[in-house]
Amino acid sequence: MSTDIPERKEAAVKLADADFAVDDRAHDLRSALLDYRDRIRAGELGALPAILGLISLVALFTALKPDTFLSKGNIANLSTQALPITILAMGLVFVLLLGEIDLSAGVASGVCAAVMAKLMADSGQPWYVAVLSAVAIGIVIGTLIGWLVAVVRIPSFVVTLALFLGLQGVTLRMIGDGGTVPVRDEVVFALANKNMPIWLGWTLTAVCVAGYTATQLLRWRRQHARGLHARPLELVLAQAGAVAAALLLGTYLLSLDRAPSPLITLGGVPWGVPLVGVLLVACTFVLGRTSYGRHVYAVGGNAEAARRAGINVTRIRISVFMIASGMAAVSGIVAASRLNSVATDAGGGNTLLYAVGAAVIGGTSLFGGRGKARDAVFGGLVIAIIENGLGLLGTKAYLQYLITGIVLLLAAGIDALARRRRAGTGR
Repeated sequence: MSTDIPERKEAAVKLADADFAVDDRAHDLRSALLDYRDRIRAGELGALPAILGLISLVALFTALKPDTFLSKGNIANLSTQALPITILAMGLVFVLLLGEIDLSAGVASGVCAAVMAKLMADSGQPWYVAVLSAVAIGIVIGTLIGWLVAVVRIPSFVVTLALFLGLQGVTLRMIGDGGTVPVRDEVVFALANKNMPIWLGWTLTAVCVAGYTATQLLRWRRQHARGLHARPLELVLAQAGAVAAALLLGTYLLSLDRAPSPLITLGGVPWGVPLVGVLLVACTFVLGRTSYGRHVYAVGGNAEAARRAGINVTRIRISVFMIASGMAAVSGIVAASRLNSVATDAGGGNTLLYAVGAAVIGGTSLFGGRGKARDAVFGGLVIAIIENGLGLLGTKAYLQYLITGIVLLLAAGIDALARRRRAGTGR
């Protein structure tokens, strides 16, 4: 019986996201495009709805507010406005891939931010001790959630709802009713409020473009060297060119002087942006290039098949909540940097809803088994653009809630319809 475990594990891994499998129909450009069309028709939409949504929203708000929406200052504001939600959503992608939910992620980010702020303000700890302590607290919270869900077998909705309520009490006890804790450390403050030197921004962009292009070309070369079918070289180069164009354009826009006065100079990429880039690369690598990532997709696709194949489902379930809460801690730190303080309501309100909405809008399925770290970035930008654009238009608060809710419902509806379509086509 034990000799069958490797074969079973391999079979379970095949249930993972389709991106792990090399498409044996993509022999040339024409066949690759035809296959992509077939996959779209079969419901494998990926991030396409989010990308189309981004383009539509940018066009809409540019037409409605041509003088302000695409101004240099507003573009920089958008880049920092999306940071906390994007990082929180990136962690939630891991949980959603298993078809679970973490309702406590938002308030967990507030608790971790409060721990960091209290250590620096009251105990005089250096920033790195406070930040590491906050992330450690987040991981402990995630371990507790994962243990209750995977070992005690309490539904994640109930566990995280209880912690959603309880952790708000923890933050209130730490800070005090109606109080705030200032964040004055220069390093933490710089995350969301200061910019990199322009030369450093361009250098990092060049390194990212070269690294991404080299990675894609090396992967294509290895597949051909091993006799595997791969995407046409034209598509590989086109994708690398699109990523390079987006990075270069973003760096150019953020490097422009956006100071309101000619007496000062204000330009450069905010420090929080490369932080999101590092987290995105790390999460993408874990999900796309490691056995752990394949096991996450396998458990999300069919947990029982994964268990019978020898995958430790309990460990996978605990680990995704640890990752989500650890990322929530980072999100809370960035949010505290942006506000320059931590209040009793940190991480509350719509924080969690926006983060879940960002992941789903970006293309992560609520039913598990499908999604990528990049979905959080696309969805976070959609959420930030909606909030920013409606604010520029002077839209009343109730309309902002209604419009954001409609967008989330639309994304969830597309996900449900796509899932039915995939089931109908046997994918």
